[in-house]
Parts: sequence; C-alpha cells; structure tokens
Amino acid sequence: MEYNLNEKYDLIINEVIKEKYRDPIKIVKEIMHKDYINIHGPEHHFLDGAALLVVYNNAGGNINVEKALFDLKERTIKMPGAMCGLWGVCGSATSIGAALSVIHGTGPLSHDDFYKEHMKYTSAVISKMSEIGGPRCCKRNAFLSLNIAVKFIEENYGIKMERNNTICEFTNWNKQCIKERCPFFVNSKKVINYKYKI
Repeated sequence: MEYNLNEKYDLIINEVIKEKYRDPIKIVKEIMHKDYINIHGPEHHFLDGAALLVVYNNAGGNINVEKALFDLKERTIKMPGAMCGLWGVCGSATSIGAALSVIHGTGPLSHDDFYKEHMKYTSAVISKMSEIGGPRCCKRNAFLSLNIAVKFIEENYGIKMERNNTICEFTNWNKQCIKERCPFFVNSKKVINYKYKI
C-alpha cells in the first residue's frame, strides 16, 4: 500500500504514543520495520523527534505528549527529503532540534538558554555526521542523533533516558551501506564519542 507523508506521520503517531520504553532507539527500530517506513525518506524527519518526545515523557519529562507530537508533526512535515545532501543539514538532527524546541517552547525570538543549547545540540550532531561522511543513511543518522540527544538531555535537563549499545539491523536493505565505516555496523570497530560539546 502507498502512503502519502501525512498518512505516514499519522501512522507514526499511532504507534509511538503507545510505547513505554525509555530508550528512543528501541522505539525507532520497531517503527522502522513497518511497511510505511522506507529505508531512507522524510518520514524519519518526524519519527526521530517523535520517539524522543515519547521517551522524554516516559522518563518523567513534563510535557503533554499528544500535543507535543502534533506540534512536531506540523513543524517537520515542512522539511523536504534529501536535506543532508542538498542543504548540508540532516533531517534527523533538525527533527530532534524541533522536538527540543517543542519541549521548551522556544521560537525564533527566544532569548533564553534553551535557544542556544538547542543550537549546541544540532551543531554537535552535524559535526559527528561530518566525521563519518556519506552517502546518506537515515538509519545511521537517527541512531547517531538520538544517542547524542539522550546524553545531552540528561546532562542539561536531568531527565535520564536509556541508551544501549546500538547495532544496525538494516544493512541488507541499504544499497549504499558504508558497513565498517559506520559505528552501528555489526562488525564495526569505529567508536563514537557521544559527548555533545564541540
């Protein structure tokens, strides 16, 4: 069955809202196996931030998770596919940046610490992605940006989520998989420091 992007986002909401995990990687991995999630595609621009919002809520963060998901949907559905190659910024990093702004109510005129902290997070993620290089992989970028987000949120806001060793399950479906160059490849020797400060 074919789904448009709005339908995919609604299906993601229906799935993610039921999750009780405190590990966002567990949530994205489960949903990434659904038939409406492509190996690469703009649905990841919502999925990654949505998983973070649900885990933030599950870990005791003070948000109205249903409203937060709909706010995130409204923001991220505007982002086109292939941003990484065409714009030089990853949709996963911007998805989580948008989720952080939903959590803290930041906007373009905000002058609090949240505004600059969110920029610090997204710039740290993009920096780590640039160390790995291309071609694009929405799974790799999701795993990287969410792992950094978990550490960032705990250190900055005191909300403790879970983060386990992340191994990619999607290598066989990705024709451009970089295998050993990817820190999430099953036999990779590459180690990523998830420290968010740059």
